[in-house]
Amino acid sequence: MEEFIRIAALLGQEKFKKLQNATVAVFGIGGVGGAAAEALIRSGVGTIHAFDSDTVAVSNLNRQAVAFKGTVGKSKTAVLKEKAKEISDSVTVIPHEIFYSPDTADSIDLTQFDFIIDAIDTVTCKTELIARSSDLNIPIISVMGTANKLDPLKLTVTDIYKTEGCPLARAMRTALKKRGVKKLTVIYSTEAPVKAEDFGEYRETGRPCPASAVFVPAAAGIAAASKAVEHLTK
Repeated sequence: MEEFIRIAALLGQEKFKKLQNATVAVFGIGGVGGAAAEALIRSGVGTIHAFDSDTVAVSNLNRQAVAFKGTVGKSKTAVLKEKAKEISDSVTVIPHEIFYSPDTADSIDLTQFDFIIDAIDTVTCKTELIARSSDLNIPIISVMGTANKLDPLKLTVTDIYKTEGCPLARAMRTALKKRGVKKLTVIYSTEAPVKAEDFGEYRETGRPCPASAVFVPAAAGIAAASKAVEHLTK
């Protein structure tokens, strides 16, 4: 496995073997989750379960690891699996074309994972995943809002209850308190959201789609993968 010789040298053989034997789940394969999953693949994590029901859109091309002209319209998780094959034969990506929510949560056995990266972008679904992981004592890191932001150097790692200024983190604090979750490691940005122009792209709810560049989502995803590797190699 010459492709991993440099990270194996950096971590040491014993720790690298832990990565090879690890199973990590990434929920959400967008700007954050795609970067996280790619970083895990390039780190030699043995098995990666990727959860996302979405397909690649043209508007993803500016920031998502699975987005290329040739992948538009294809399943994000399926593209990730193919991308992994181009990096290493020793990493297995298992795609799950499913939207994680309270309605689908029972179909997924979280106990099979050594670590979970939450890159979901809706409060209800993030809360469900985090609460269940907490109840099962499964290590998880959750990424807060990265849209409408430009500076990756404003990202920080802390507990959810120490965050401030992030609208998503604020909503998550309230939701998690109701579910009895007392602590959660998160990656969030202290940068004030940029006021974006309306370019005519809207969600199904009628609200404008959030503006986003590659810098903050990708950096947050890589940081989440870094924390996963750190935990798995302890």
